[in-house]
Amino acid sequence: MGMTNFTDLSNTMADAVEAVSTSIISVRAGRPISGTVIGDGLILTVAHVLHGEEVTVVTPDGRELSAAVAGRDPSSDLALLKVEELDLPALSASSGVRVGELLLAVGRPQHGVQATLGMMERQPTEDGRSRGWLPSGAAPFRGVSGGALVDARGSLVGVLNAGVSRGELLAVPVGLALKVAGLLGSTGRVPRGYLGIATQPVMFPQAEGSESENETPTRGPRGGRGREGWGGGRGRGGWGPGGQGRWGQGGKVGLTIVSVEAGSPAAQAGLLVGDVLLSLDGETVRRPPELLWRVRERAGQSVSARILRGGQEQDVTLVVGER
Repeated sequence: MGMTNFTDLSNTMADAVEAVSTSIISVRAGRPISGTVIGDGLILTVAHVLHGEEVTVVTPDGRELSAAVAGRDPSSDLALLKVEELDLPALSASSGVRVGELLLAVGRPQHGVQATLGMMERQPTEDGRSRGWLPSGAAPFRGVSGGALVDARGSLVGVLNAGVSRGELLAVPVGLALKVAGLLGSTGRVPRGYLGIATQPVMFPQAEGSESENETPTRGPRGGRGREGWGGGRGRGGWGPGGQGRWGQGGKVGLTIVSVEAGSPAAQAGLLVGDVLLSLDGETVRRPPELLWRVRERAGQSVSARILRGGQEQDVTLVVGER
């Protein structure tokens, strides 16, 4: 890269920080954190440091304003603040970024805007593998939590959080962040669906003559248990996809139910310890985190579960609970 190109890149990054800086505010919550303006009088920040129902925010031009906490979501660790007479521009959401694009982590902890450079390491996903968190690739600095992860165009990629992973600056992807903000603004909370079961991945023995090249068909289930996805471990083998199974529609992976909460939706539907959950609404469920993401936004809705009990497949209808 020539000196001219390097200067152009540097100027582009500096211009992006300058453009978004008017949408990044300081939040006084016991220790310095940042906030990101996402709408008229609306600010997203992190929830775990907020205490009480009111906080003070400081705008880029030095105004101190009172902000009401409209709601908190412990799952995403986001909180929505409402501020009268904020009169600051909201960041526009990114339409998508490519792996390898340079990103900027921008915060305003106390005295002026700060920024650090990162890179898009992978695309955001909500399939349970990352629980919605997006690595920013940037080095954290004090007070960056609640700030904005933006691309070189100044568009919002995610809301930053340095407190959920030691030494790593993560972000809630903008799509999820705005969805949470919408629910917090309208209801003050984010309802989470649940079934009330703890599960463990299991690989069924393969049919004779269908051994997979990379798996050992007779190996039992491995990996830690997960309560609908939280804390579920991965085994070193034995429950990944591949190969024709003895049961199910071409799959050989399921979730063995190892506990059922009394009075839970699963208990009311008659699910038992030892049942194997094969699919929800026709889609295979291979890992505990996948189960969590399938039901978390379906509180109050009916789902059809296919289970294996005593070597026989059967369908069970459940109504997803809310908590």
